[in-house]
This record gives sequence, C-alpha cells and structure tokens, in this order.
Amino acid sequence: MEFSAQQIAALLGGALYGNSNAMVSDVAPIESAQAHHLSFITDAKYLPCLETTKADVILITRSVVEGKIRFPEGEGKAGAAVILVENARGAMGQLLAIVSKAMNPAKRGIEQPSFISEGVVVPEEAYVGAFAYIGKNVRLGKGVQIYPNCYIGDNVVIGDHTVLYAGVRVYANCKVGADCILHAGVVVGSDGFGFEPDAQGVNQKIPQIGNVIIEDDVEIGANTTIDRAMMGSTIIHRNVKIDNLVQIAHNVEVGESTFLCAQVGIAGSSKIGKHCILTGQVGVAGHIEIADNCIFGAQSGVPNSVRKPGMYQGYPAIDAGNWRRAVVGFKQLPDILKRLNELEKK
Repeated sequence: MEFSAQQIAALLGGALYGNSNAMVSDVAPIESAQAHHLSFITDAKYLPCLETTKADVILITRSVVEGKIRFPEGEGKAGAAVILVENARGAMGQLLAIVSKAMNPAKRGIEQPSFISEGVVVPEEAYVGAFAYIGKNVRLGKGVQIYPNCYIGDNVVIGDHTVLYAGVRVYANCKVGADCILHAGVVVGSDGFGFEPDAQGVNQKIPQIGNVIIEDDVEIGANTTIDRAMMGSTIIHRNVKIDNLVQIAHNVEVGESTFLCAQVGIAGSSKIGKHCILTGQVGVAGHIEIADNCIFGAQSGVPNSVRKPGMYQGYPAIDAGNWRRAVVGFKQLPDILKRLNELEKK
C-alpha cells in the first residue's frame, strides 16, 4: 500500500509541513529509515535524526518540537514531509491498524477437517480453521475468527469479532467478550491450583467448578494461562492487555485497562485495580487487593495489599523512590561494614 503525506495528515488530523506529495509504502525506525519510509519521533533525544534520516514522511509529537524547531510551510528537506500530531506513537498505531487490516483480511468459512457440535451456529462471516473443535451449546458472535487447532469447550460464549489464534484452548462454561484477541497457546479455564491434604497428608484435589469471564476488548499474549474459579468466576475486565507467559490463578479479578507484562504471576483470589501496570516478572500473593493506578517495577513482589496509588518496586514492594535510595545504600554496604570493622578494632 502507498500513501501520500497529504493523505496521512488528513487521516490523522495533523499539521503538514514540507512536501505534501511525498509518498511512503513502508515504515521504519527513524535511525534506519530509507526512502519511501514513514517514521515517527516521540522523544526529543531523536530530534538530531531529522538531519540524517532518509524517511520521506515523519510523524512528530507536537510537544516535542514546540519552542525548539519550526517547520516553515512549503519547505522540506530533500523532499521530505513532517506531520505534527498530538501523539506520534498513537498516530502510528492508527496507520498500522489500517495497513494490518489490508495485509491480513479477516477469513471466512469452515475448513475441513474440523468438528462442530450439532446445533452450533457458525455465522456466515465467521471463520473456523482446520482441526478446530467446537463443543456443545457454544455461541459464536459474528465475525469470530477461530484459527486451526483451537479447542472450544461446551457452553462457551465468544463475542463478536474476537480472534482466537492457533492452538487456543477455552474450557467449558467460560465467556470471552467482543473484540478480544487471544494469541497462540492461550489457555482459558484450566483448573485452579486447589488441593487440601487429608488426615494422612495426601493432597486431595478440590474440584474447580467456576469459570472465567473475559470482557470486551481484551488482548492476551501467547501461552498465557487463566485459571477457572473454584466457585464463581475469575474475571478479566474490559480493555485489559496481557503479555505472553502470564499466569492468573483462580478467582482473581483484574480491573479495567490494566497492563500485565510478561511472566507476571497473580496468586488466587487477589484483586488488581483499574489502570494498573505490572511490569515483567512481578509476583502478587494470594487474597490481597491492589488499588487503582498502581505501577510495579520489574521483579517486584507484592505480599500484602496496596491501598494507595503510586509507583512501587522491590520485595516486599515499597515506594519506588524509597526503594531506589535503599538500593544505593545496599551497594555501599560492603564498604560501610569494612569501615565499621576498622572502627571496632580501634
């Protein structure tokens, strides 16, 4: 696909400077972009790249250049165009969504071999890939995309335009909302980790008879697992974004628009607030609550409830500023101990 700078500016509502007829057919980072590439800048540290880049169209976040650089209308270096927008990364996302749809149009039809239980209605505009299994009483929304080797258990509900990539498993009685994306290998509704030793110390399984409810506009990364509740529901609220290799245990509730990055683990019955960010390898203990608008740095451990919004780091997770100061002190401990020993000898 090919777009002119003028078309891009009109689509994004941006201010266009330079060559309005500049054409782009691909995208690239600002440092390595070549002719016919579209690129973007969201940080002032990349502004020097404007002198060297070969990109023909550059999106720039307006606040990054305000008071620093002026782009007179009718001028453009080497025929390039600059488009100022409120959020260059978000604008690039809008354009990539258009390109992605053109490059990967929705599939339709039912491939064979596949198994669809009697009575299940597959909407005309939906897609069921080869070797998929769809159980009894399953309800599929319009435009659903079920890629090869997916398993959909009995009584599952999947909302409109949701995509299940190859090898997704959705166990019985679970619900997946509209406009969701489940990447390859996701497992929804496997048993929660529930066992209780008997009088002889033998671990006895506690049946997990609840389900998982995933609301609308949720994206779940490859090989992430979300366990069904022991009773009731494990709930992933709308617009949550989950990375690859995340483990969410039984009866957990994840609040609206929260991010869970790779290798996060959340133990059973914990409740995560809205608009939180749990970065890589954060671990959350069971039966605790985390307030809205909390951010946890990589590898933080959260053993207790967090009641106040803020940034946290370390184990146990504390205020990020205090943690950074503590780390500085920790690195100085060997020298401090040496000096203390010397003082004691004197």
